[in-house]
Amino acid sequence: MADEVVLLDFWPSPFGMRLRIALAEKGVQYEYKDEDLRNKSPLLLQSNPVHKKIPVLIHNGKAVSESLIAVQYIDEVWKDKAPLLPSDPHLRAQARFWADYVDKKMYEIGRKVWTTKGEEQDAAKKEFLECISVLEGELGDKPYFGGKTFGFVDVALIPFYTWLSVYEKFGNFSVEAERPKFIAWAKRCLEKESVSKSIPDQQKVYDFVLEMRKKLGIE
Repeated sequence: MADEVVLLDFWPSPFGMRLRIALAEKGVQYEYKDEDLRNKSPLLLQSNPVHKKIPVLIHNGKAVSESLIAVQYIDEVWKDKAPLLPSDPHLRAQARFWADYVDKKMYEIGRKVWTTKGEEQDAAKKEFLECISVLEGELGDKPYFGGKTFGFVDVALIPFYTWLSVYEKFGNFSVEAERPKFIAWAKRCLEKESVSKSIPDQQKVYDFVLEMRKKLGIE
């Protein structure tokens, strides 16, 4: 029996992009359902009754919520192709640590960069660049966070590249000028079809945020 895979998502979500990339890496065919987050579908509410958030992976009728948990699930179920987590327990734990670091830092700090002004925004920009600096330190001279191969931390982090134009234009700074190693890593990831075809264009995300700022009353 063929696997039935459905992804409940919202196209600009960096968390949903993680699942799209992981599924593409594994070559898994799936049905994509873009949610209206102001009018959530009964399927989403039923599939993730606790958080009521996207993304949700539904595999043969069983739902898996939270993006990093779902990416690990994908890696375990479709384990014969493109492993994302290393087999060594310590390296696997390290990968989970850094993916968790990305989860705790990137989205919230990035959001502050495009929703605040003045001193608060300056502090957010500084914190954002410090966060990337820490990640560059972990990357070191490796092509990917997973070493020679694209892996779990890369999947967790690369979706935020699609939001860089948002952070840079509203924050009035250049990540490439400040953190060139990070941008070189991102461009390396984008050479992979599983990444480039799974994430939206930066301009499209910027236009979406521009509209959202108007709705939020942020000038």
